[in-house]
Amino acid sequence: MANTVPLLVLGFLMTLAGLARFVWATVIIWIVGGFGTWLIGNVGSSCGPTDHIGASGLIFGWLAFLLVFGIFVRRVRDIIIGLAVMFAYGGVLLGAMPVLGLCGGVSWQGHLCGAIAGVLAAYLLSEPERKGRSGRKTGAVAPRPKT
Repeated sequence: MANTVPLLVLGFLMTLAGLARFVWATVIIWIVGGFGTWLIGNVGSSCGPTDHIGASGLIFGWLAFLLVFGIFVRRVRDIIIGLAVMFAYGGVLLGAMPVLGLCGGVSWQGHLCGAIAGVLAAYLLSEPERKGRSGRKTGAVAPRPKT
């Protein structure tokens, strides 16, 4: 239940980048973040097995996507959204990191892999804007992508 409000808020903000980007980002974060969590699941755990359950990986992926997408596309609106997300949810990033010697049972691996997948999704899905920008630098005319 703790993930319900962030799921709704971040999910809505994700749709502002476009419905297709929302769907593809969610798929990338879900698959890459899940695979990464499976790969490193209990690495570094001195407390025994950790439960990897819930939507935290997806939420951290959306959070990371929103933080960096504006930087990749260099669009003021998306940068402002990223800053607002950082202001509202930035403390969550610190709370999800592992603390040596403490056993909380929280899947920091899921949070980490979700965030990495979110950055990867933002990079991959910002390609039209990045290519358009590099085309303008070389003098080539590229059509502006719809968002």
